[in-house]
Amino acid sequence: MPMTMTQKILAEHAGLASVEAGQLIEARVDLVLGNDITAPVAIREFEKIGVATVFDRRKIALVPDHFAPNKDIKSAEQCKTMREFAKKHDIEHYFEIGRMGIEHALLPERGLVLPGELIVGADSHTCTYGAAGAFSTGVGSTDMAAAMASGTAWFKVPKAIRFNLRGALKGWATGKDLILHIIGAIGVDGALYRSMEFVGPGLASLTMDERFTVANMAIEAGAKNGIFAVDARTRAWAASVSSRPYRVYEADPDAEYERTIDIDLSSIMPTVTFPHLPSNARSAADPAKTPIDQVVIGSCTNGRIEDIRAAAHVLRGKTVAGGVRCIVIPATQNVYRQALREGLIDEFIEAGAVVSTPTCGPCLGGYMGILAKGERAVATTNRNFVGRMGHPGSEVYLASPATAAACAVAGYIVDPSEISEAPRRGTFESPAKATATGASQEHSK
Repeated sequence: MPMTMTQKILAEHAGLASVEAGQLIEARVDLVLGNDITAPVAIREFEKIGVATVFDRRKIALVPDHFAPNKDIKSAEQCKTMREFAKKHDIEHYFEIGRMGIEHALLPERGLVLPGELIVGADSHTCTYGAAGAFSTGVGSTDMAAAMASGTAWFKVPKAIRFNLRGALKGWATGKDLILHIIGAIGVDGALYRSMEFVGPGLASLTMDERFTVANMAIEAGAKNGIFAVDARTRAWAASVSSRPYRVYEADPDAEYERTIDIDLSSIMPTVTFPHLPSNARSAADPAKTPIDQVVIGSCTNGRIEDIRAAAHVLRGKTVAGGVRCIVIPATQNVYRQALREGLIDEFIEAGAVVSTPTCGPCLGGYMGILAKGERAVATTNRNFVGRMGHPGSEVYLASPATAAACAVAGYIVDPSEISEAPRRGTFESPAKATATGASQEHSK
């Protein structure tokens, strides 16, 4: 039976020769993830199961990032629960202050997710790892508890939508603009419980950081997962972060897709999603010049080094507009250190921005940038629902780091090309340290 990339990964992990859309399966997992909101609930449920310990201490990752560093007593208790569980069960991958980062940026950076793997996480944006050619999806805390105990999880095999990419992005258009364009075109339920599979010649022009951004927001179209075909760029990235073996799964030529959507990347323009849905996408060049109060650059969607470099490029030699607060949050300690080495932190401060330790903080209305009634923020985050970043009467506009930085300078929503000349494509890309060892650990199916 012909299968998609997602179906092949699910079949392999379920020990089946093939699977089809709608089929219920039990599959082994390669990694189970939890954060400081979801993991404490899962830990309490895990203790009710009555097993002595977790199925594999090396295949669980616990990352307190939403309210860490702790903002209050409740968040401190949440992190304490995780810390004590990690110590009790000798969890190998426990990341807290000093080693921490935003979970969906940290795990790829640490080489904990690779092509062909199956990852579940008690966070909806676990779909991020599909950028590496893995099947990854969000689950509830109870499912996380069961997975930590058994090493397996139940799935309904999703139908698939194929996104055929051609051409290349140009100017200030980025992967963030691509996914905002897609969600604007198909709607927040346009891929409901579907696998969004990204293929085509245009794939080669997207950096790994951009792919992680696109896969991260697959859930905002209702998708079960987003997944990218593995290519030379993916292999080079995998070799740079890990020497573990992995398997590449390629869709069969006659695999069944619900539909195919062709996208010319050269047609994508800087995009802003207006309140209160990720699908309310408009051109950043909208002449309305909507005034703003705050800009947040960071999150699991856009806090990687390429994002930080793009924002710094726009802000270089400029000043944040009066009355605007600009908060920059590198997604991991390594990103923070790299930005420090490159002098980017200094540039942000000189421009009038503030730089925070890695945290999800403002994205979910937690802390480090809460909005008051009537305030507007441009954010590089992934959701702009009512009250997402603070008061129900506030508004959130989603954009790329370059567009967000341009808005910080202008004081209103603006196309980044009006503030800064776009550099040559690839200027901000992180060089992959490909190694013969890493490349030799991969095989295809």
